[in-house]
Amino acid sequence: MYQVDAFSDRVFGGNPAAVLVLERWLPDPLMQAIADENNLAETAFACPDGSPERWKLRWFSPVHEVDFCGHATLATAHVLFSRRPTTGPLRFSTRAGTLRVTRGEDGYRLDLPRFDPQPLTALPDALDGVFDRAPVAVFRNFENIFAELEDETAVRSFVPDLARIARLFPMGLAITAKGGAHDFVSRYFAPGAGIPEDPVTGSIHATLVPYWAERLGKPRLAAFQASRRGGRLACLLDGERVLIAGQAVTFMTAEIDFGDGAGF
Repeated sequence: MYQVDAFSDRVFGGNPAAVLVLERWLPDPLMQAIADENNLAETAFACPDGSPERWKLRWFSPVHEVDFCGHATLATAHVLFSRRPTTGPLRFSTRAGTLRVTRGEDGYRLDLPRFDPQPLTALPDALDGVFDRAPVAVFRNFENIFAELEDETAVRSFVPDLARIARLFPMGLAITAKGGAHDFVSRYFAPGAGIPEDPVTGSIHATLVPYWAERLGKPRLAAFQASRRGGRLACLLDGERVLIAGQAVTFMTAEIDFGDGAGF
């Protein structure tokens, strides 16, 4: 098992993910138990899918299997490019469709499907009282609620009521605003899935990029996720795909010992 800091060029930055490269799937309860034991935002499991460049990929939070994860996909690609004889591009078959990752001189390029924002007229009842001031706009995709706040300061200073946000489960909450040094900023919370605040979230940018590309009138965007660890993402809206450039570094290589009492 590898632990990788995704969307970072140094350890202790970006978003950590665990990666296991398997010959075949482990039992689902065992994969969930490993993710729970790791207690990271995501643990990724990859299995071969017919060639060195094609893989099946699944992601687990500490609580459940998730439908879409960008940073753990980047982490998996980093492990495969580093440890396996492949030049790529890598293609991952996932619940969110086909995801592709290429490697270049300045890191990796994550190629995600575009998930357009679906406007909402109001926040879900579960988020009653979460914001001091009403958001500028509210929208959603298939797995998250998004709220645009009045400015970058509001995003950075937001104090999440995690108990209330957890009531959205299995959905999470992303907040965003127009940035100063960057085109836009964001933060992401999924406490119901065991992720109080995610450091850098690739998947939400599959919706934030088309949203801000339309708002700002340009396809190429510089994004910053304003968590404690923080992360910069170079983004491009390319038709029906969202391209995100980022780096990744291996923090740890480990061996799991199930012992005699794993029960699986």
